[in-house]
Amino acid sequence: MPDSPAPLPVISVAVADPLLAAELQLPLLTDPTVPGFTHWLVLTNDRLELRELAPDAPGPVYVDFLSGTAAHRRRFGGGRQQPLARAVGLKGNATLSVIDATAGLGGDAFVLVGLGCTVRLVERSPIIAALLRDGLRRAMQDPVIGPLVKEHLSLCIADSRDFLQRLDETQRPEVVYLDPMYPPRRKTALAGKEMRLLRQVAGADPDAPALLDAALTCARRRVVVKRPRRAPTLIGPPPTLHIIAPNTRFDVYLLQRG
Repeated sequence: MPDSPAPLPVISVAVADPLLAAELQLPLLTDPTVPGFTHWLVLTNDRLELRELAPDAPGPVYVDFLSGTAAHRRRFGGGRQQPLARAVGLKGNATLSVIDATAGLGGDAFVLVGLGCTVRLVERSPIIAALLRDGLRRAMQDPVIGPLVKEHLSLCIADSRDFLQRLDETQRPEVVYLDPMYPPRRKTALAGKEMRLLRQVAGADPDAPALLDAALTCARRRVVVKRPRRAPTLIGPPPTLHIIAPNTRFDVYLLQRG
């Protein structure tokens, strides 16, 4: 497999906010009916949204740590007995430092923070990172989860391989968590709108094996790779063990440092 990312899908994103357009170096567009664009990044009164402009497009995608799926997982996800917690090695009252090197929309990282971890999100797509940053900003304003997010969840915009390789010994996390893009579905059903958006904006992850190699070199205790339950493991050394969930599998690589 090549070490460089595959070409992205042919999409064109415009931004409705002048400051954000300048920051992301994307065209400024105030009228979504203007032809030539597939997606529109819009800052509403409430949040930053990425909207697909096709006539039959699904609703907007945004990061929300305060309600919906994130809030439900925080309250009813199963605590430290859920597969994600067991995969990263949460036991008793222990806390862990984690780097989520494929941050996406931050759902799993937020669960880990709620379970006591300190998580650094690393995302290489500036557009997805902008959505994440907006979600973090709103979460920090909440009186209940705001202090938790401020203290234990942070975001870095970078290529994760380079980020992990450059970390000083004192900055290396106990766990590196990877959730590379899932293989394309063979069934006819479409993936959820969030997954479709991530694939459209960020492309596939052909460099996932190289990222796994960087993670194995960086992590102090273990690397966890999230996969579809029946998907093959990433190219590289075999996992030490697997944690199985109904539709998901966590491949766990336990490390023994000298």
